[in-house]
Amino acid sequence: MRPRPTFCMTVAVFVLAASAAFAQQGAVDGEWRSFAGDLGSTKYSALDQIDADNVDTLRVAWRRPLVDAAYLAVDPELRFSNVSRAAPLIVDGVGYVPNAIGLVEAFDIGTGETLWGQQPFGGPDELRGTGIRGVAYWTDGTSARILVHRGEYLYALDPETGETFPDFGDGGRVDLTVGLGEGARYRWGSVPMVVRDVVVVGQSMSDTFETKEAIRGDVRAFDVRTGALRWQFHTIPQAGEFGTDSWEDDAWEYSGHAPVWSLFSADAELGYIYMPVTSPTNDMYGGHRGGDNLFGQSLVCVDAETGERVWHFQLVHHGLWDYDPPTAPILMDITVDGRSIKAVAQLTKQAFVFVFDRATGEPVWPIEERPVPQSGSPGERTSRTQPFPTRPPAFDRQGATEDNLIDFTPELRAEAIAITNRYVTGPLFTPPSIRGDGPNDTRGTIQLPGSQGGADVQGGAFDPETGILYIPSITAPFVADIVEGNPDRTNLRYVKGSRQWIGGPRGLPLFKPPYGRVTAIDMNRGEIVWMTANGDGPRHHPAIRHLNLGPLGTPGRPAPLLTRTLLFLGEGSTNRPGGARVMEGMPPEIVTNAGGRWFRAYDKATGDVVWQTELPAGTIAPPVTYMFEGKQYLLVSSGDVNTPGQLLAFTLP
Repeated sequence: MRPRPTFCMTVAVFVLAASAAFAQQGAVDGEWRSFAGDLGSTKYSALDQIDADNVDTLRVAWRRPLVDAAYLAVDPELRFSNVSRAAPLIVDGVGYVPNAIGLVEAFDIGTGETLWGQQPFGGPDELRGTGIRGVAYWTDGTSARILVHRGEYLYALDPETGETFPDFGDGGRVDLTVGLGEGARYRWGSVPMVVRDVVVVGQSMSDTFETKEAIRGDVRAFDVRTGALRWQFHTIPQAGEFGTDSWEDDAWEYSGHAPVWSLFSADAELGYIYMPVTSPTNDMYGGHRGGDNLFGQSLVCVDAETGERVWHFQLVHHGLWDYDPPTAPILMDITVDGRSIKAVAQLTKQAFVFVFDRATGEPVWPIEERPVPQSGSPGERTSRTQPFPTRPPAFDRQGATEDNLIDFTPELRAEAIAITNRYVTGPLFTPPSIRGDGPNDTRGTIQLPGSQGGADVQGGAFDPETGILYIPSITAPFVADIVEGNPDRTNLRYVKGSRQWIGGPRGLPLFKPPYGRVTAIDMNRGEIVWMTANGDGPRHHPAIRHLNLGPLGTPGRPAPLLTRTLLFLGEGSTNRPGGARVMEGMPPEIVTNAGGRWFRAYDKATGDVVWQTELPAGTIAPPVTYMFEGKQYLLVSSGDVNTPGQLLAFTLP
């Protein structure tokens, strides 16, 4: 593979004025106007009425179901998930949240009572749907709109009534399949991003790769007033565009996928949008797409008005590990070696924090191209190097190596080693391998972190006053195995195999704890401040309970909330994970994405738990905080497969 520069940008000159104020840093005015608090995805609020001295007096002030009863009256057989991923918006004294069938409900933030509910565009026949992560709010100071997508359409709603604007798109909605490839379907479970006067959407695409030819996951922007298409960014570059030379044998012509299935961030002052672009077709075998494959698994900065690329950085070259950048990039103003930097940080599944100047794309700390293991799969040509940040350090365990295996007792250690003998193991970026069924064949590659992270879609939270970044993550291996493709069904030489989550001896995890953790990083110095386990994990397992261990961490995917005084974090949903087969006999406390019911407040400075409460079920939706009539509220969603979902509002007595 050819040498590559550390970063690439279009020619431009930027003059940045130093400012003592924190631009775009956190929710303001006691409200919550964006999915993650602000366009920079900090998940931070400066509210401090609830603090370490009184948090243990929090009580539930009100609660509301995930779907208003009015919808059930129309369709008593309506089915929907009990688990919400949505963060409510709090604007001008009103809450807005998509319900579990993807329709927006407005509610009174003092009582939780429903004010209005979005009506399905086609009437009751279109009532059934699925939940999404959230909605966007736009105002020009005189008028306002709620932007939401549902199914294959984008809607603009009147915040006062929930009615659509008939002059938006075609009679009140925009068809999101327009402009995609022939026969394309549109789906996306994330949140539109409104920057200036454009609304930007990504898309989700199936991980079932049937052929090497596929539809691209392009990013598109629409006019917030009219719904007209403003621009379309090709996540796989097309003829004459920058990046086609990173696709050998013109593989860009037929390759697809590479969507932004996660979340966007933006800098309204610069007018830039930051896009975590994910993997192209096929995410575990790339013999048909030689080269680095831009813009696969890259952080891409584009101009919000035009969609033109400003700069990019590829986080994984020629991706084979399903290491999609899974989180919203986080904007942060930091001071490094006496220099003020308007930065953007991208968390990754492989447990790195990549940090760049958000105007130029220049790395804040050096990023080194280091040699990595090479693939032995026929036809595969692995990148000889991958990018490794020199700061901050990795925030979770990396590499399926013997040093990382559990060692609670010598016997458990020996059993863990015996399990790994049937697999390919090695350091970070050890490629997927062919699974064989013979007595001497290996069963694939044990990958750590697995395809769920490290970090994942829950992201992190940043404190603009202290410069500390807080990252929930999990230590969860999975088996990256590939098998020969059936020529009757695919023209891919190899396709992914069973992709099992792999356990260790006697139903314990295979690797050392903590299995769910939160890490605090000083982003002014690029150094870890503290790390602590989140949740008990398998500490009471019969094989180790006699050791009287402390918390080992629960591998759920909870989202954080940061206030001036506290870090709030749940344990994740108690639902079983999707997308991979769980090995028989694995107990729920070690299954990836299987969290617990506890919700906690941590001391931001030390990581000590200062309060915890047991919810009716687990939580994965981002918590939200706001002020109303002189009181601070904390909103938390709770629910699982066996427990009806609800939104709970906590406040002080």
